[in-house]
Amino acid sequence: MFTGIVRELGRVRNISGLGSIYRLSIEAKDIAKGLEIGDSVAVNGACLTLVEKNKNMLIFDVMAETLRKTSLGKLRISDTVNLEESLRAGAFIGGHFVTGHIDCTGRIKDIRRSSGETSIDVTFPEEYSHLVVQKGSITLEGISLTVGEVSKNRVTVYIIPHTLKVTTLGLKKSGDDINIEFDTIGKYVAKLFEKTKIS
Repeated sequence: MFTGIVRELGRVRNISGLGSIYRLSIEAKDIAKGLEIGDSVAVNGACLTLVEKNKNMLIFDVMAETLRKTSLGKLRISDTVNLEESLRAGAFIGGHFVTGHIDCTGRIKDIRRSSGETSIDVTFPEEYSHLVVQKGSITLEGISLTVGEVSKNRVTVYIIPHTLKVTTLGLKKSGDDINIEFDTIGKYVAKLFEKTKIS
């Protein structure tokens, strides 16, 4: 479980294939200190298990399916990634509950900057449109954000300068694919409503 508050920007140092499993090595100075083998880490919002640790180097095994179904498959050496360690019991929750299980990938359609505010339009498969509500929560690349506007398969989020500085959103451009996790509570409500309609 995570909160969608990025703790550090890591740097991809190596990606190597091991059959159907890939090994992803990420350099991280701060969160590496408190991590142990077997801990969960959100990498651009995708929950991965730490399998090796060498000083500041975090090493994860990633299934080929995960690479295909998330934006992790687009990563290249030296790319910057959002990192968040898993939520500890009793810790402060600054964002919202995030599982690290990516629902789908979206695509940045437009980025607009004016008067210190940035808005980003993201499209996603229309089958997920019932899971997004205006002023609700959404996780993009592991970042907890508030939905500004929504219409069918398009969502707009508004980003403050601080978020652009401390996450990969400041590096994104139109056409980039990004991981999306819809609000967990919204998914349970949608499931309950679906069962009510059937019965």
